[in-house]
This record gives sequence, structure tokens and C-alpha cells, in this order.
Amino acid sequence: MEPIIPFEPVSRTSVPEGEQWIHQVKWDGVRILTYYDGSEVRLFNRKRNERTVNYPELQDIRSYCSAESVILDGEMIALGANGKPSFHEVMKRDGIRRAERVKTAAKLVPVAYMVFDVLYYNGAWVTERTLKERNELLKSILKPERRVQLVPSFADGEALFRLMKEQGMEGIVSKNANSSYALNGKDERWVKVKNYGDLLAVIGGFTLNAGIVNAVLVGVYDRQGRLYYIGHVGTGRMARSEWAALTDKLKPLLIGVKPFVNDHPDMKKAYFVEPRFVVKVKYTEWRWKEGRTLRQPSIQAFVDADPADCVFDFT
Repeated sequence: MEPIIPFEPVSRTSVPEGEQWIHQVKWDGVRILTYYDGSEVRLFNRKRNERTVNYPELQDIRSYCSAESVILDGEMIALGANGKPSFHEVMKRDGIRRAERVKTAAKLVPVAYMVFDVLYYNGAWVTERTLKERNELLKSILKPERRVQLVPSFADGEALFRLMKEQGMEGIVSKNANSSYALNGKDERWVKVKNYGDLLAVIGGFTLNAGIVNAVLVGVYDRQGRLYYIGHVGTGRMARSEWAALTDKLKPLLIGVKPFVNDHPDMKKAYFVEPRFVVKVKYTEWRWKEGRTLRQPSIQAFVDADPADCVFDFT
């Protein structure tokens, strides 16, 4: 089976209304598709990068799925100390690139696979079926257990979104129950409404406290390839040991001039680096029309991504 690019929701600020809509929790995790051809299980993320080694918990597919062959779509999550899904925690598993580290990481960071769709079943694509039909099929073949769960759907999207806000969780995804699934698609069939914003940004500088990085200066590129400073980002969920490791990574990249095209007072005591590393940043507001800076930004995790992909259209 060749990996596909999964369907993506579009962002909106309000929950869609109507009986045709179902609403699900938006999990703060990593999109993972499970491929089973009848003999082998392989896992890929939404960019078609393989993650089979990272999640050995899903190898015994017969323990949680009765299909003879299948492609499942879902989100891999890990819980933080507060008992809520944490992108920072799941990246401790997803970011592993050495197979010998997986066994230890699996004990330290247990994960759960939250399955919300089925794209292929017993030798045939089912993407042209309605979401309602695919959900019924998924319920009939998935056997939920501790590591694998079926994502529940709710009729009252406003109530679900209010609950997500109260719990400080990411938000919801609303889906048209009468819609098909478009491979490599993105449109109004699925709508995400988020409690807070997040984005991928490039590290272009840092500040120090007692010789250790205590915050980074991040930016995004415009369509012309110019790097714009958007925020001075503090510790977030990172431990001091992680900041120390980041210090070791950034110091060899020091440069004498700022990589950003704009200026900001945060840069006065900063050290500048080549823009090589990408982070996922959470924020409450992006005032990009007034100074282009993030409000209350914090780092969620380091991400294995190309800095050139961190692009925002400022027009």
C-alpha cells in the first residue's frame, strides 16, 4: 500500500450549525494513518513519513481491528502531567529516530491511537461512502482497548467547544456526516474551531540565563522567502534539561547578523543563529497586522520539519 496524504479540515472561528454536522474533540497529537495489507502493518504521518518503528503498540492489529486489510485514519496522543493530551509529550515518541530508543520511550511515554475514520476496507476504497457510513463501518471492525480508541461524535458542537475551552484543550473538528473523503483534500466538509492558535516557526535567535537558553526568537517566512520575527518564546512545557540540550544545538549556529527582516526590542540582548530548527508554538492571539507578534506564546515541541515550509502570507 502506498501512503496517501489525508484529508484536512479548514479553520473557522465559529461552529457550523445543522443536523448534518457531527462534532469531535480535536486531539493535541500527531496524525497517523495505519496501513494493513493482510500481512504487514505500517504507519505513516500526514506528510507520508514512516513512523512504524515509533509505535510498536499498533503492530498487533488483530487485537484491535477485524478487517482483512484496512487503512485507518487517526491521531496519536500522549497525556501530560495534567492528564490532558500534550503535543510536547507525544513528540517524545514521534521524534525518535533511533530504533534502540523506542523500547525505553514506550515505557516512559505511553500513547493512545484515537481513530476517527476508515479509508480502505477488505481490498476496496471506501472514501466515496458518506462519513456516516464510514463511521458505522469503523464501529463494526474496531475493537477499542487501552491503546486504541474510537473517537466519539457529538451532536451539540457549541456545547462540546465550550467544554474544550473550560478544559483548556485544543478545540473541536466539525464534520459533515453526508460527505465523502478526499485524498489530499482540504475543504469545508471538515471544519476545525480552535480554542487557541498554534503554528510552526523557525528559531532565528535566543536569549540566555546563566549560560543556558531561556527563550528563543522565532519567525515565519513570507512568500518571497523573507523571515519575519513574530515572537520571543519562553519555556512552555520544556524541562531545564531540554533547554540545556537546545543550548548545545544552537551555539554552533551563531551568526553575526539577524536573520529577520524586521526589528524588535526583544532583539537587544539576543544572539542570532542560522534558521535551522523548527518549533510548534502555541499562542492566544497573533497580532500580525499590528507588529506581527504573538501574544502569550509558548513552545509545545520541536518538530522535524523543513524551515522553508514555515510560510505565512502577510498580504
